[in-house]
Amino acid sequence: MAVFVSNIVIEQGFDFDTTFILEDTTTGDYLDLTNYTVSSQLRKTYTSSSAVSFASTITNAQLGQVQISLGSATTLDIKSGRYVFDVKITSSGGSISKVVEGSALVRPGVTR
Repeated sequence: MAVFVSNIVIEQGFDFDTTFILEDTTTGDYLDLTNYTVSSQLRKTYTSSSAVSFASTITNAQLGQVQISLGSATTLDIKSGRYVFDVKITSSGGSISKVVEGSALVRPGVTR
């Protein structure tokens, strides 16, 4: 399974959410996520021991739609700068696949 690369921008102190639509790379059809779970984390580097977990939801299993989000209280606590993130799916049988990865830019907020 190919990994989709996407770069995101998170505004410090504001709600963040984005949706990814996943495709089966062999057929070009939507990736059917029925009976899968999803999780996602943000880290300063790939080897960082601390992480921020996104709220991760499959919003439409048949259409391969996955949403990740962070609330404003969480984004306020993340220092501005560059980070990395990924999204993984786990089948009911325990098979784990990375489906999205990329960099995240956390931009400082002004309004509080």
